[in-house]
Amino acid sequence: MISISSNLTNRELDFVELKDALERHWFALGGNWDYNQGSFDRRLDGEKQTVWLRVPFEVVHGELDPDAPQPGTRVVVGTPYVLKHLYNAGDDHTARFYVLGALVNQFQAPVDPDAAVEDAYVTEAKDVLREIESALV
Repeated sequence: MISISSNLTNRELDFVELKDALERHWFALGGNWDYNQGSFDRRLDGEKQTVWLRVPFEVVHGELDPDAPQPGTRVVVGTPYVLKHLYNAGDDHTARFYVLGALVNQFQAPVDPDAAVEDAYVTEAKDVLREIESALV
């Protein structure tokens, strides 16, 4: 994981304004959100989907409901970072069958959840963040 300096860090913004700006730059709300915090993610390596630019945030006023954003919901943006997850290709031969577990955990764990990130992806992430910073002036 590589943190990236940004003037978005520690900025308080309207959630809808942030969401709209990030979605215009190919970000999506990450699946790990809850009503108090979350992150927007953008893949940087195309179809491989192993390198991500993540923009975390914390709700400081209101509640997060991405399907029906509440007017006035305010968030504080955390420090953006690039991360790389390496996965096994093919079947996971160490997997065990769990009937109930399969309902909530359908994906294999990364081989390396914090793999080294190539410089080209860090440069691309910085460029993307500069575009977003300009859009949110």
